[in-house]
Amino acid sequence: MTTAAAHPNTHRRALKSGTAAAVGTTIEWYDFYVYATAAAIVFPTVFFPDADPAMGTLASFATYAVAFFARPLGGIIFGHVGDRLGRKPALTITLLLMGIATVLVGLVPDYNTIGIAAPILLIALRICQGLAVGGEWGGASLMSVESAPPKWKTFYGGFTQLGNPLGALLATGAFWILAAMGDDVLMTWGWRVPFLASIVLIGVGLWVRWRVEETPVFEEKVQERQQSTPLVFALKNNWYPMLLGFGMVGIASGGYYLATTYVQSYATSPDVGLDAEIILGAMTVASFVEALVTLPLAYLGDKFGRKRLMYLGIGLSVLLVVPLILAIGAHEVALIYVLVSAIRLTMSGTWAPLSALMSQMFRPQSRYTSMSLSYGVGAAVWGGLSPVVAAALFAATGNIWTVIGLYAFLGVVAWVSTALAPQHSDEAPVTKSFEPRLDTTAVQRPKGE
Repeated sequence: MTTAAAHPNTHRRALKSGTAAAVGTTIEWYDFYVYATAAAIVFPTVFFPDADPAMGTLASFATYAVAFFARPLGGIIFGHVGDRLGRKPALTITLLLMGIATVLVGLVPDYNTIGIAAPILLIALRICQGLAVGGEWGGASLMSVESAPPKWKTFYGGFTQLGNPLGALLATGAFWILAAMGDDVLMTWGWRVPFLASIVLIGVGLWVRWRVEETPVFEEKVQERQQSTPLVFALKNNWYPMLLGFGMVGIASGGYYLATTYVQSYATSPDVGLDAEIILGAMTVASFVEALVTLPLAYLGDKFGRKRLMYLGIGLSVLLVVPLILAIGAHEVALIYVLVSAIRLTMSGTWAPLSALMSQMFRPQSRYTSMSLSYGVGAAVWGGLSPVVAAALFAATGNIWTVIGLYAFLGVVAWVSTALAPQHSDEAPVTKSFEPRLDTTAVQRPKGE
């Protein structure tokens, strides 16, 4: 019995699953980006007041980066739950864990109150955030893609991707409003408000997510799952597509955090001296633009090819990073707004098709674990380290072109990995191994795949 026959992949079911994925990932990414924004603008002063500005920024980004290195562990833990018990219970737990950790960050006393215990508590809670998001993205992607009709997988996978810009929009928008109220408000009590507000979002997300059905692929393949642990199966049989998935997120993760988190820090640093309200405003507008274009781009991915969309997004974003950095250095406010939105639009070309591309790189066996671990390690290396490496390069050389070179390197890695990525059908027979070659039995793909 095929998946389609057992559970008709109607657009109604796909829309319901996609909406639940979008709501859940919006809340998860909001929590994640609230911390990232605070790490770039607030935490160097609040939690590292005794360090000089450059070292304070590096220390703040280090607390930000630890979550990325917790992601692979989160992928293993929740991937195991998702592959054995279902996507739905795993995603419910990740949402709850992320929300609680975020609210507690808003309650941590500053350095002047409890000393070194403040950044230690911050790091512990950031690790919890990393565990949660490490198990979130892969499961949410599978929830939407596995419930979608074969020719609409990129579009419905875009619902999961929609959570990223919406979460960023809420996070940067909240800090933009607080920055407009003045530094006295932002640096004292104001920065805590976006963290504490997460408690409301948790309730909404849990209600929406708990009402969604399990994916038809998981339900049908329940008798075909291996007796070995999902992690063992993934490392033994899926090592090649996992390696490609790791490289594929070079721009979607590493480039994204360079163009958002690092750019915010660079713009407001003493070397540039741009007002925080300006760059936060530009980021908020850009997040809105990204949210508008994510689903249309995902739709185009189904029509003209997911990989072609990735190639276009990678190439254009690498070209745009140069004028963006130069405009920030020159304090060209209008141009900054235009270019921040433009580069986020082009990076949407690497983000919108990612759920479908990576979901279809793995057979249903151990798919949650394989996808989460591949993306989690990629996000840890590219996303977690890129702002830290960029800050270190600029501090060591005083030359912003070293940061631009780092972005271009990420683009090359993502391009090559995308070119080699295989694509599989959910209806194809489950096999015990995966050969490192393109699958000739894959579902019929749009031209350009």
